[in-house]
Amino acid sequence: MTEQLVIALDAMGGDHAPDMVVGGAALACARFPGLNFLLYGDSAQLGRLVARHAVLAGRVEIRHTDEIVRSDDKPSTALRGARKSSMRLAINAVHDGEAGAAVSAGNTGALMAMAKFVLKTLPGIDRPAIITAVPTMRGMCCLLDLGANVQCSAENLVQFAVMGEVFARTVLGVQKPTVGLINIGIEEIKGNEAVREAAAVLRESSLPLEFKGFIEGDDVAAGTVDVAVTDGFTGNVALKMAEGTAKLITSFLREAYRSNWRARLGYLLSRPALAKLRERADPRRYNGAIFVGLNGIVVKSHGSTDALGFSNAIGVAVNMATNGFIPKIRQDFERLRSEMQAPDQTPVA
Repeated sequence: MTEQLVIALDAMGGDHAPDMVVGGAALACARFPGLNFLLYGDSAQLGRLVARHAVLAGRVEIRHTDEIVRSDDKPSTALRGARKSSMRLAINAVHDGEAGAAVSAGNTGALMAMAKFVLKTLPGIDRPAIITAVPTMRGMCCLLDLGANVQCSAENLVQFAVMGEVFARTVLGVQKPTVGLINIGIEEIKGNEAVREAAAVLRESSLPLEFKGFIEGDDVAAGTVDVAVTDGFTGNVALKMAEGTAKLITSFLREAYRSNWRARLGYLLSRPALAKLRERADPRRYNGAIFVGLNGIVVKSHGSTDALGFSNAIGVAVNMATNGFIPKIRQDFERLRSEMQAPDQTPVA
């Protein structure tokens, strides 16, 4: 249910803001009856845009600010000097209990820095991670970390696995998610020390996840597991390469269909199938990366998305807020902490 749920929006963040943000809010309102918004940004611009969408009448409160975080601002600079920015005020609304989640298409580094400073991390979590769901041959796979943590310890990777498992249960509805650690091979001797230590902990854990061991990069697209865990460096490279490959294949298809009259005729015959392919591979459908591990919900939309993509990012925030993502994270980390602190019961020979 979305009754009484309020989402705070950084209305000035993103390449096509604020038009895209307001348009996305209108699409989300049509999808989620009872959803309301706090819009932070230039009140004159926002007032005109909101007036164009009848569905937003009575469901939006505009809060004016002249400050914005620019795409090239350094996180440290934004954190110190943009305390009244649309991004910071949206995060503050979550901290103050005025909103159940915040959504922004603005500067990723600044958003992470502000969210971590304002909301803090949950007990038992050292570092927040960035997670998103990507399409696979079998459905969807949750991939994390996507760039928040370049270097990770074994403990960080275990924490990411727990957060990813909760995300898969909460957002994707997987009853008992399968989890894999991305490695350079599936053999137990492969990988660095952190990966091998994390695998050992997950194998012994009694958490409600099914650990599948090591997986390789192609296992993500194959849908071998529901949650794929890696460090932020590897995850970011993998995601960007997948996005680039999708664009490359699209370019090759366009070039092939334009090569001669027979190919153009083939395009006309295959248009229905290509339309289905385009819809399934549309990145706007999967828009919305989440900062997991924080004491509050913050969703990062792609900066270049349109209203449809932004509405899907709002949808992710709604699902997390209404399905108790934060309480479930707390519960699983309490169990993990108890396991780690429990004395060794192995009998002495």
